[in-house]
Amino acid sequence: MTFSIHASGAAKAAIEAVVPQLVGDLIASRITAFDSTLWGPAAEEEAAKRLGWVEAVSVSRPLVDEILALRDDLRATGVTRVVLAGMGGSSLAPEVIAQTAGVPLTILDSTAPGQVLAALDDELAATVLVVSSKSGSTVETDSQRRTFEAAFRDIGIDPVERIVVVTDPDSPLDTSAREAGYRVFNADPNVGGRYSALTAFGLVPSGLAGVDIAELLDEAEATLLQVAADRADNPALRLAAAIAATEPRRDKLGLVTDGTHIVGLPDWIEQLIAESTGKEGTGILPVVLLPVSPELEAIPADLQIVRLVDDAAEFHLRERHEGEILVSGSLGANLIVWEYATAIAGYLLGIDPFDQPDVESAKVAARGLLDQRPEPTEPAFVQDGIEVRVTDPALAASGNIEAVMDALWAQLPEDGYVSIQAYVNRLELPQLQGLRELVAADSGRPTTFGWGPRFLHSTGQYHKGGPAQGVYLQILERTDVDLEIPDRPFTFGQLIQAQAAGDAAVLAEHGRPVVSLTITDDSADVLALFEAAQK
Repeated sequence: MTFSIHASGAAKAAIEAVVPQLVGDLIASRITAFDSTLWGPAAEEEAAKRLGWVEAVSVSRPLVDEILALRDDLRATGVTRVVLAGMGGSSLAPEVIAQTAGVPLTILDSTAPGQVLAALDDELAATVLVVSSKSGSTVETDSQRRTFEAAFRDIGIDPVERIVVVTDPDSPLDTSAREAGYRVFNADPNVGGRYSALTAFGLVPSGLAGVDIAELLDEAEATLLQVAADRADNPALRLAAAIAATEPRRDKLGLVTDGTHIVGLPDWIEQLIAESTGKEGTGILPVVLLPVSPELEAIPADLQIVRLVDDAAEFHLRERHEGEILVSGSLGANLIVWEYATAIAGYLLGIDPFDQPDVESAKVAARGLLDQRPEPTEPAFVQDGIEVRVTDPALAASGNIEAVMDALWAQLPEDGYVSIQAYVNRLELPQLQGLRELVAADSGRPTTFGWGPRFLHSTGQYHKGGPAQGVYLQILERTDVDLEIPDRPFTFGQLIQAQAAGDAAVLAEHGRPVVSLTITDDSADVLALFEAAQK
């Protein structure tokens, strides 16, 4: 299946106006040739270390046989379940790859103690853990690895037999894992995490889980000549122009799956675009939508819609999609086209699409809270078992949750957005994601939803570095379930609380208003929360 893009309205006008310039400036071939000067002098040093993804297909080919051989060895010993401990691009790419292939892969990208326990308690004796961390020092994956090591030992299994590591060469994890005797796959250090879908980070967990990763690379390879060509029909040039160069520019991108065979692709696109472009007060905010989302009833002027379909040409004939961008193609093709398009969007926006200067701030704040472990701040008030905390006391002046939400929406600028951030065990509270639709309808503005802390490694960059347009609604849970982290002075429960509080503090420092709602009785409080969002 080739990659196809059809655009109409403002997106089509942007393609017609901008693509000839991109072709004339040889943008596609310069990216393919590792030209790090494209994004300006300030970005040149970082770009020089981050363009390895353009040759990921060829670099990754030799890994396929190694991964499949390891999969066969594990299955021969009765290991049939794969758990992936990873954050950001390290988990989102394997998740969409495995879901699309229809193979089971347990994603552990949370520090919610209940979610970690669920991963531990399910068929541990038949489990292999893949620990994926580019830097080798990610606190979430380090904590998860320590916990699984102890759990394996408790049931008489040597962790060396059940833990596989994916990391950059010479990272702290690379060194310690090799010393411990673990099987280690090194990824190309010249590829950033969010561009790593076709490297070891995407292929090792997916291949071990049962995906035909050779076919995935074949799909991507079939598109390489298209995206590397300085031609007007280059789909990456067309997509970049459509999402980043409309006049006036639409800085929000609604992502809708509508009949495509690919499962979960918008979540991967979200982290790729938000973290790559959300900086220096600009960026593109991806908004993952359903075909029935409120934003599609009356599309805001600053929201460009991308509809992911299996036949863009067929959908293009339907008048109801006028003004939208329709894309179709294989999963491998989508991965490579969106990576090129995002890098080109960075060029059009005048920013470095490979750094993430504001991601570290939330990590630093969380580490500080873990070191100090202060007592939780008192809530402004409690209603229906829900504790309400705010960064601006005026938001809680009403003493009523419905009015607090109204007050938060009132701080939305005309071009604003709402971000819902759920620091909870999503296995127990998956229904919370439905809050997005209610809030979008109530606030009247595009609304994003992120599971904490995983979004901190992706859209968290946009929240701090992008335009000052957002208001933030945190959902936390108070639970008796907790889990010690071996050889660490804090628990998973303390870690996730520190991550939420740290991010709220950094957002407040950036002048972003935050309301934090802590539910204390899952079923009753979630119902009350939904009722409040509808009033």
